[in-house]
Parts: sequence; C-alpha cells; structure tokens
Amino acid sequence: MALTASVAAAEGVALPARFERPGFVRLTASDRPGVAQPVPERDIPPQPWGRILLGALALFLLLMSVWELYWRDFGATPGYRNSNGAWAEQRRRIDAGEGGKTVLIGSSRMLFDVQLPVWERITGERPIQLALEGTSPVPVLEDLATDPNFTGRLVVGVAPDLFFSGFAYRGEAITHYHHQGPSQRSGHWLSKHLLEPYFAFYDPDFALPTVVMRQEWPLRPGMRKDTRVRKLMTQDADRNTRIWRKVEVDPQYRALARSIWAEHFAGPPPPNMDTPAKARAVATEQVERAAKAVATLRRRGVPVVFVRPPSNGAYYAFEQKALPRANTWAPLLQRTGAPGIHFEDYRQLQGYELPEWSHLTAADAARFTAALVPLVEHELRAQAHGTAPAPAGP
Repeated sequence: MALTASVAAAEGVALPARFERPGFVRLTASDRPGVAQPVPERDIPPQPWGRILLGALALFLLLMSVWELYWRDFGATPGYRNSNGAWAEQRRRIDAGEGGKTVLIGSSRMLFDVQLPVWERITGERPIQLALEGTSPVPVLEDLATDPNFTGRLVVGVAPDLFFSGFAYRGEAITHYHHQGPSQRSGHWLSKHLLEPYFAFYDPDFALPTVVMRQEWPLRPGMRKDTRVRKLMTQDADRNTRIWRKVEVDPQYRALARSIWAEHFAGPPPPNMDTPAKARAVATEQVERAAKAVATLRRRGVPVVFVRPPSNGAYYAFEQKALPRANTWAPLLQRTGAPGIHFEDYRQLQGYELPEWSHLTAADAARFTAALVPLVEHELRAQAHGTAPAPAGP
C-alpha cells in the first residue's frame, strides 16, 4: 500500500519529492499535489507525423476518387446545386437594379419546363428564375408584392397539389434570402466556384448519410420506407434547370421516380386537408392570399399571368381527382382577376413527353418554352398596354 505524506512522516520514512512515471503512463491527481482540479496529461510518443499526414491525405484522395467515379458511372455529372444560397443570389438581382425584368415563380414544373435560353432567344430578355421545387409559389408571390424594387413582370406556375395546399418543402429559402449572413454568402460562393462545377458526387442525393438511409433496412413497427424524391434535375449557374437525363433514358430509374410519386398519391393527406371540407378551406385560403398579393402588384404596375404546365399519367389522374380544375384553377383566376394559360386549353402546349408524369424531357422543355412564350407575352402586354396582338399559333 502506498504511504501518504503524514504516515511517512510519523514513521520516519523519507519519500521522493515526485514519483516519476514512465512516459507512456498518464499523470494522475497524486502526481500533482495541491492542484484542485487536475487535468489528465498524456505524453505523446514521437511518431513520423509527416508520413502519417501524407498517408491520410492519400487515403482521403483515393476514397474521394472512388466515390466520384462511382456516381459518374451512375450517370451523374458536375453541376450547380439548387441551394437556398443559389435562390437568394437570383432573388438579390431584383434589389441590385434588375427589378424591372420578367420573373418566374412556381414549383418544379416551372423550374424544369421553362428554359431561360429559349425565352431569351425569343424575347431578347433572360428571366430571373425563382421557382422552387416541391413548394407553393404563394409565399414568393407575397414576398415580391412587398418589395418595391420589383416593378417588372411576373409569371406564376401552378402545380395544383402544391399551390392549393400551401405545401412549402423549400419555404425556408425566403427566410434565408432575408437573413443570409456574410459566412453563408461566402460559403455559397466557395461552393459554387470551387466545388459544384467539378464534382459529380457533390449533390444532396448522393450524400453518404442519405445513401445509407435509403437502403433496404428491416423496418421496425411504425416506420415507413424512405420515399423522399430522388434526384430529378440538373442546373446551370443562374438556376436554368432541366430534367436529369437519367430519368429520360434509364427505365429502371424512371420507374423508381414514378413509384415515389405513386407512394405520395396513396399516402394519407396532411391533417389540415384530410376531409373535403378542410381541403376546400385550405385551397380558398391560398387563393385569397394570392388575390391580395396580385392586387398589390397591380397597384405598382406589375402584370401577372398564371401558367398551368402539363402533367400526365397517374400524376394527372391524381390531380383531377383531388384538385379538379373547377374547384381550384377557375376560382384562382376569378379572385385574382389575372389571366391564366392552362395547357389543356392550347394545342401547342400538349403532346409532350413527361418521363415520370410531371416534368418534360429536356428537348420537349425547349419546345414547350417556345410555344409558351408567345402566349405569356400576349397576356403580359395586354395587361401593360390594354391591347396586344394575337399570340402566335402552334
């Protein structure tokens, strides 16, 4: 048994001033008498740290290269991320002197199906793309209505299941724009210029935690299979977007995308829309919010036109059943007093290929934009000047 200092003094035993432990043994409280809260110390033995660092770096580069090659083989290519920072960057253009331009808002159909280069080729103007996938455009409509810098023209895409439910998967993008700090701006700049143009794996759908989560794990009671929407898009620096080519050419991946939509169709409605009466109340609320925002924009001289892009297959059948046109689209145009362009009303807006029932192929998106732009321009000019020439035919 070790002797304490008092016992040693009583027995006349001399103790060393400090017990020297071997270098590989950490110090304990008894090695530091008088220290109230000793912190453990561990001597680090000498190591070839330079070679260790180089080995770790080589392993990191090897693993990252394997991950990159795996996703490139899967069909991914480098491209810009559809982040909140990217949306805020485009939104700030309105405050930086471009408030008089045409602005596009809506959900993923407006984002995928309207091609900015085609619009620019026809009109000489490249619109600002502010559509957000999986998100009702009503909050963005209200945000633009309160911004006096916006004096241009507004095209609003309408996806019935999103617009009339108020669902906002990307609703935080608006808050991000208003409260984006210097670190967030610099982080977006670094991501956009140093990572996104060069790495195919740098996509949220390819993140390792996401990949692990969607594996076929055994489900515990009460758990559901992960049915989050997979990667569907590729995007340019100014958010010009098209459907990912893999959705077009890979039958297995296209079937996966369709099965995910089907899971959503079959799933329970949100609690605020689980009865027909609740659904009508929510739709009415969204229409009233839109009407108020459109009235504010019109007082500022901003013309507004609504556009219902195509859908087909099971997605179109779901929309027809859950949100029929007479209960949604018609009241929207009536309450807002704004013109609307519904794909069912124009032969030139029909007959396109939608691989997963909701978005056009890249080639058809260009053709659709070319057919849509004259119709939109006609309606916008009619509001701005009172009269307008008839739109071009198909």
